[in-house]
Amino acid sequence: MQLDAVKISVPLKKPFTVAKGSATVKTNILSVMNNRYNGEASGSVHAGPPVDEIEKDLNKGLKKLSGIKRITLDTLEEVQTWNLNAPVRSAITAMLLHYLSGESKRYPWEILQLATPVGIKSSFTIAIAKPEDMLRAVTECDCSIIKIKMGNDDDIAVLDGLGKIKGKEIRVDANGGWTPAKAEEMIFHLSRHGVRIIEQPTDLKYIKDWKHLKGKNEHVELFVDEGLQVLKDYNEIAAYVDGVNIKMEKCGGIIEGMKIARQARVEKKKILLGCMVESSVGISQSVYMSSLADYFDLDGPQLLESDVAEGIRYDKESIEVDAEIIGGPKLKRDVIEKYIQK
Repeated sequence: MQLDAVKISVPLKKPFTVAKGSATVKTNILSVMNNRYNGEASGSVHAGPPVDEIEKDLNKGLKKLSGIKRITLDTLEEVQTWNLNAPVRSAITAMLLHYLSGESKRYPWEILQLATPVGIKSSFTIAIAKPEDMLRAVTECDCSIIKIKMGNDDDIAVLDGLGKIKGKEIRVDANGGWTPAKAEEMIFHLSRHGVRIIEQPTDLKYIKDWKHLKGKNEHVELFVDEGLQVLKDYNEIAAYVDGVNIKMEKCGGIIEGMKIARQARVEKKKILLGCMVESSVGISQSVYMSSLADYFDLDGPQLLESDVAEGIRYDKESIEVDAEIIGGPKLKRDVIEKYIQK
């Protein structure tokens, strides 16, 4: 088998700023098998891991993979045990799932006995900027579901403007940028503006206080993101949250992601599937397991200057899968050549 790691740097349509980091260009690394089957390793804008660590681990993983003579569904499980960072395990898992799909002529979700992806409605993220620019972006956005990044000194100014916005479902992600005292205040006021979903109101070390911070705002759902990687993490924090944000690049791919989602469903927790700033190759695993989720924040490709693959389409907040998705998203060779880093 031919295995390649391809580094790409794609400019963003607008600067992407969160409580603890910012980016104008996103550098990710694609894993490519036999020039057709792809995965994508993408670190967080603020939490990493750094690109050089991702690249080093991906090359290590591809070398290990080259020694395997026959790829089966068990290989995807085996990859979860490899000593590689989570974005790399996710990229290799996606690539192998796409290989199994393409070689068997079956849809990727069928390989994993998941339902067909339908009815996916994703939020669109408005990054931290000047309050007036953020509110204008919310108003002008074609999408009806908006996630606003918060967690800085201008939160109150943004909050004051939310009451004037009509016809949008607003969600908030503080990325752990609030103190417990500010979180309690913001949850109260955001709930009065009809906000139901709030991600990571405080740093993970305060998670046991979240139910207190929520108070009597029962319609508000607090979701954990930072600190949730594998099923063990979920089991340790589930009692304190209403829902979980599962990201392939944090849990190591769809195999572990499904385990977390299924346990969360048993315990009647809400499930949100999130993503990094990445192409449709990166979000593909989340699309395949969409039948296990309640909410979606899969706008990564919409933040890029150009998506580098085809097979997953956006129509405002709706995500649709092409019938030709067998084998996974196909790279747009004419587009990707512009972004390859030698």
